[in-house]
Amino acid sequence: MEKRHNIRIRLMILLLLSIIVISDSLPALAHKVTIFAWVEGDTIFSVSKFSGGRRAKNAQVLVYDREGKQLLEGRTDDKGEFSFRIPKVTDLKIVLNAAMGHRAEWTIPESEIVQAVGLLEKKGGGGSSQPVGVGLSKAEMRELIEDSLKKELRPIKMVLTELQSKGPSLTEVIGGIGYILGLMGVAIYFKYRRKNRE
Repeated sequence: MEKRHNIRIRLMILLLLSIIVISDSLPALAHKVTIFAWVEGDTIFSVSKFSGGRRAKNAQVLVYDREGKQLLEGRTDDKGEFSFRIPKVTDLKIVLNAAMGHRAEWTIPESEIVQAVGLLEKKGGGGSSQPVGVGLSKAEMRELIEDSLKKELRPIKMVLTELQSKGPSLTEVIGGIGYILGLMGVAIYFKYRRKNRE
């Protein structure tokens, strides 16, 4: 009888330890972090958030070119924002390294940067005071309209990105269940221990 009881206690302890190990590894995945970036003029802006809407403050941001060469490094502010001048005309991979190993990436394609740089050069050249649209070709007018649309659609893209990160994920649910089972295991262990003493 005592041998059976010892086996049960050992199994409970093993189960408890397994649940604790699993539960401790899940929260790292549970609080997903996202970064959203866009081009505006000669500057790239980014906003970083954890699932649930909490801003990623003072998080490291690294910017890489297409070949993987690091171009610059910075930190998000208290609003989770970070901006920088376009360092190079290439695909730019923006990597966010937030607290406790949370990581996210956003890539801005070279085509968006080329378009932004091209529009700046067109606006900067000539210096005429003509109203926008006068003397522009159809292609230039189309580029201006597309640029305006992108600026108008940016908040919608940001909202969609936030919607994807809202609500508990599967790993958060499993992590919560793991904690509950762990607490139950502790309670059962102490209950058997008390019974054993009696």
